[in-house]
Amino acid sequence: MRICFVSRRYFPAISGMSVYAQNLLREVAGAGHDVTMISQYRGDEFGTRVYGGGPPPSVPGVHVIGLEQQGEQEGGDFERDIDTIVATICAEHAKKPFDVLHAQYGYPTGWAVLLAGKRLGVPTVVSIQGGDGHWVGSCCETHRRAMVEVLAHANALLIGGQSFLKEVCDRLGSDPTRFTIVPGAVDTARFTPGERFQAEREDEEPVRLLYHGRVDRRKGVLDFLDALERLWEAGVPFDATISGIGPDVESARAKADAIGFTSAQVRFTGYADYDTVPDLYREADVFVSPTYAEGFSNTILEAMAAGLAVVSTHSVGVSDCLRDEENGLLVNPGDVRALTAALRRVVEDDDLRQRLAEAGLEECRRVYSWTAVGRQIMDVYAQVAGERPHTDVPDTLPIDADCRFRKEPHLL
Repeated sequence: MRICFVSRRYFPAISGMSVYAQNLLREVAGAGHDVTMISQYRGDEFGTRVYGGGPPPSVPGVHVIGLEQQGEQEGGDFERDIDTIVATICAEHAKKPFDVLHAQYGYPTGWAVLLAGKRLGVPTVVSIQGGDGHWVGSCCETHRRAMVEVLAHANALLIGGQSFLKEVCDRLGSDPTRFTIVPGAVDTARFTPGERFQAEREDEEPVRLLYHGRVDRRKGVLDFLDALERLWEAGVPFDATISGIGPDVESARAKADAIGFTSAQVRFTGYADYDTVPDLYREADVFVSPTYAEGFSNTILEAMAAGLAVVSTHSVGVSDCLRDEENGLLVNPGDVRALTAALRRVVEDDDLRQRLAEAGLEECRRVYSWTAVGRQIMDVYAQVAGERPHTDVPDTLPIDADCRFRKEPHLL
């Protein structure tokens, strides 16, 4: 089968969407399918700084095409970039026809494959991910209409979990029976526990706390710093690392400086190449993700596979893989006092920390295998291959110039 996979951003952007794409492409190509990946990327200085640049690297067994987001970089002209995606899909199809078009994200990539599928007569699969449910479509009429059309007319829709499915359907009025739930997954051969797992900790050695991922206030990074300040004031020892890039790196650094943290207490390590990320986890004891919402958190699964105890939130996407007091500690998003209390517990109680880490590791190895998840997605490809795409899709959308993401497109 010939598959065209369209990604909003792939490596060198470090994010859940990059990890998802890498593992899925490995499984699909490994199963003998002919795969072309078309990936958008930011090539400008600002976009590279906040979300990684491009173009995407080669992928074994996959034909990779990088498309610089010229329209996004020049004032949030998503329509220009969508036209480029559609033209690229059509040009590749003319060389050798595709059987299935699969988009990662409902907008802009899902809308692009819907248009291309209609033009070429090829069925479409769309993976609905974090931003699609949390904010894309609430920003303006253009993107609301685009999301509604994608959710109504893709041949198949994939989504990470029940809580996220409910959010999407409640907000956009979609039919939940149209979706196939495919959970997140993790490469358990790559992400494994290190020497610190089950090791006796010296009394004077502080517990190591890790935040890794997009440095974004919507992911709770500023709440994390507020909680660390309270721990410090209470005399609780800790060693914290904030790893990653994103729109709030400078805000987070400024907050840490204003609190008075030294680089020995809170380290900002910046961009982390994906090959180095497993070792980053292995050097920590606790993974902290005070996020406000997820589609399905890849970083939490990576941390569980690496044998870390996890502190996170009762939020969409997280509640599908973590249960409070069983395989993690959960607090309400934005509740800094509760986050501080949870961090203090996991820092001071060695038995609790070890119990949570062991439970998470066992579940991760048992449930979240990319072999099983990749097979499930390929079964969806087989189901839609040969279907006709929907043709009652409008060729254009109304343009709402007041969309907040046209002003800050990297946040979409």
